[in-house]
Amino acid sequence: MSDKTTSNAPLVRVDNVEKVFHRGAEDIHVLANLSLQVATGEFLALMGPSGSGKSTLLNLIGGLDRPTKGSVHVGQDRIDELSDQQLAHWRARHVGFVFQLYNLMPVLNAERNVELPLLLTHLSKTERKKHVEVALAVVGLSHRAKHYPRTLSGGEQQRVGIARAIVTDPTLLLCDEPTGDLDRKAGDEILNLLQALNHEHGKTIIMVTHDPHASARAARTVHLDKGQLGTEAEK
Repeated sequence: MSDKTTSNAPLVRVDNVEKVFHRGAEDIHVLANLSLQVATGEFLALMGPSGSGKSTLLNLIGGLDRPTKGSVHVGQDRIDELSDQQLAHWRARHVGFVFQLYNLMPVLNAERNVELPLLLTHLSKTERKKHVEVALAVVGLSHRAKHYPRTLSGGEQQRVGIARAIVTDPTLLLCDEPTGDLDRKAGDEILNLLQALNHEHGKTIIMVTHDPHASARAARTVHLDKGQLGTEAEK
C-alpha cells in the first residue's frame, strides 16, 4: 500500500450535479444541484434516510453512473465526460469498491477473490501473487488465504472484500454500507480496519452508512436529504 499522503487539495469535486431516473413517463429526481468536495486522504461518511441519494452519489463518484447535469472530477479527470471504455479503465485503476453483501465468488478461495481486479492489469502471475499477499496481510487474513467464502465468517468475508478493493492500490475507496450485514463486534473490526487504511495508508475513503456508530469513525459526516446536502459535522 502507498504511504500516507494528505493535502488540502480536493481529490473529488462534484459540481452542481443533478440525477434524474426515468420510470416510464415518470421522472424521478434523486439528486438536485448538489456540490461536494472531498480532500485527498479524507475519511468522509455520507448519511441520510433511504432514498436520499447516498448510493446514487457514491455511484457517480465511482464512475458507475453519470449525472444528468453537472460535473464530477476525481483528481485530474472529469469522469462524467469519459467514454464507457475509458471509464472502465479509469475505475480499474483508481477505485476500490466495498459492498454491504461482500459479492465474493463462492467457487474461488480468498486469495483468488482478491486477485480478480488484477486480472484486468498487465501484471505477471508472480506480481499478482505479491499484491494479493500484501492486501491479505493488511486486512489480517494471510492465514485464511486458501479458505472459501462458505468457510469464513461474515466479518472475514468483508475483510476479503476490502482486500480485493485495495489490491490495486486505488486512489479512492468507496464503501456502501460496509457494516450493514454484520453484528456490532464484526462491524467494529471492519471500521477499525477502514480507519487504519485511512490513517496509516493514507487512503481516501467515502462511506455510505445509515448507522451513526459507523459515521462516528469518519473525520467528516455529510447528511443528504431528498437529494440535497444538509448539515455537516467534523470531528
